[in-house]
Amino acid sequence: MKKILIFGGLLLGTVLTYGQATISPAKPQSKPIIITGATIHVGNGQVINNGYIAFDKGKITAVGEGSPSNTSGADVINATGKQVYPGFICPVTTLGLIEIEEGAKGTVDNEETGELNPNVRSLIAYNTDSKVIPTVRSNGILLAQPTPEGGTLSGQSSVVQLDAWNWEDAAYKTDIAVHLNWPIVRAGRRRAAIVLPGAESPDEARLKQLDEVNNLFTAAKAYAEAKPETINLKFEALKGLFTGSKKLFINADGAKEIIEAVSFANKLGIKAVIVGGKESYLVTNLLKQNNVPVIIRETQTLPARDEDDVYLPYKLPKILQDAGVEYGLTGIGFWRQRNLPFEAGQAVGYGLTKEQALSMITINNAKILGIDKTTGTLEKGKDANLFISEGDALDMLTLNVESAFIQGRNINLDNLHKQLYKKFSDKYGLKIE
Repeated sequence: MKKILIFGGLLLGTVLTYGQATISPAKPQSKPIIITGATIHVGNGQVINNGYIAFDKGKITAVGEGSPSNTSGADVINATGKQVYPGFICPVTTLGLIEIEEGAKGTVDNEETGELNPNVRSLIAYNTDSKVIPTVRSNGILLAQPTPEGGTLSGQSSVVQLDAWNWEDAAYKTDIAVHLNWPIVRAGRRRAAIVLPGAESPDEARLKQLDEVNNLFTAAKAYAEAKPETINLKFEALKGLFTGSKKLFINADGAKEIIEAVSFANKLGIKAVIVGGKESYLVTNLLKQNNVPVIIRETQTLPARDEDDVYLPYKLPKILQDAGVEYGLTGIGFWRQRNLPFEAGQAVGYGLTKEQALSMITINNAKILGIDKTTGTLEKGKDANLFISEGDALDMLTLNVESAFIQGRNINLDNLHKQLYKKFSDKYGLKIE
């Protein structure tokens, strides 16, 4: 049976890997492009009705209402009645690091052995040939942050654009963050764990983890302030945290963990970002006072505690918005990132405006990742990372990405899902509206 399962997994991997036609990255933009007649969602809350947007050599050259003054030499796209959005940005994801979760270990490269691996770089493991990438791209997600997992200190992440030949081409901003999994505080109401004589208790194990993290970061800070003769790769990886070129992304859901994590970052003078933050609504004053952003992990989920409002995950973005806390949004895993716009749209029914929900996965995420000067909104001088949708991009019933551009390149929106749909609709003569 085991041999059959292994064979089945390998066969599935072969089908997924070779069943899809080759989708080559787009060529650089060769001439100016102007999109006219569209409703343009700038990404910062502004909406331009019957507007136009022009871009050339990968950069946005003009955005405005009405018709452009000059279209000579440009390709003009009539988008009357359609919507133009900034490309969605997906932070903290394993997209491009995992291809097949079960049965094909060779396609899983999201973590290293060991507990403290700050020198691990997820960028070099990023697979631009992943068949999953085109499926999320077709829903408007044009940039992502492939992130390492595992251990206490997982490694470093970079931002990539999702249309490239290899990881070097994909790199949009490299080594921007180090990822720390904050040790979980055991809830006092739970039954005490049974500990064998001489064995380490969960609380002792947690304190040991914290000591190891504190010792490593304290030594790394001293290393960063000195001029050592011997290079230490782990300390070099952490150096950017103390110079301000990197942020510390801390996975923490509970209020106690968040408080500890913020205190830890403050003590060392590090810019922190909370990832997850299920109980961040309990510590909004702390987060705002210390300018600590939160990247929420999905809205379409259940609350962390039995006694919480069942709709709390839907309401959390609005709570953080009203409290003045900077926040963004990601999804779970890798293939589910295609639902990112719908996760954002879920929050609209619970207090956010549509433009605030859009900002959550565009300019908000861009600011947290440190790429807001080049992307996240449709403004003159920024990269032309955008797409045209037939309908509302935050609604799964109306999102229909017709064209998408990354740095001005008109990317191929084909994917395995579309190919399979065509194959079997042709076979049975069916068309699902």
